[in-house]
Amino acid sequence: MNISAPSSIILIDGSSYLYRAYHALPPLSSSKGQPTHAIYGMITMLKSMFDRYQPEKMAVVFDAKGKTFRSDWYPDYKAHRPPMPEDLRQQIEYIHQMVTAMGLPLLCISGVEADDVIGTLARQATEKQQNVIIATGDKDLAQLVNEHITLINTMTNKKMDRAGVIEKFGLPPEKTQSIILL
Repeated sequence: MNISAPSSIILIDGSSYLYRAYHALPPLSSSKGQPTHAIYGMITMLKSMFDRYQPEKMAVVFDAKGKTFRSDWYPDYKAHRPPMPEDLRQQIEYIHQMVTAMGLPLLCISGVEADDVIGTLARQATEKQQNVIIATGDKDLAQLVNEHITLINTMTNKKMDRAGVIEKFGLPPEKTQSIILL
């Protein structure tokens, strides 16, 4: 897949980008004391992806607040994760507003994780023979990689196509689901 082709669709894992932007910059704030470093980092990262790949379509997908169906299946799901830092939480609504102001679709589906939404959209695009770039730091999404779906790691900006999945995990994408979920 030529990931720089103008017909590409970019699906941004907004939750992954949010934390990446938050930790990438030193704390910044407005003159009124409102934290702004995640907002600034997020806008910069989104603009960079758009400028670099010139996609035909681009959407940002965030985790919704509250429980997901996975929590119903396994009550301790993500129980080990620390709570979101308060100064990051204060920036989320502004980030959502900025994404919308940039003219990008913002998807946040109640009861479903961003990964599940991204996976569904990527599979639907594949069925239409459309090329998709998934920008994420989440290795679980490697199982989606195929001739039309490529990952871009938000931490390293490295792309992971089928050969990259095999190199990293020693298995092709369709076989990685069981090892990634363990």
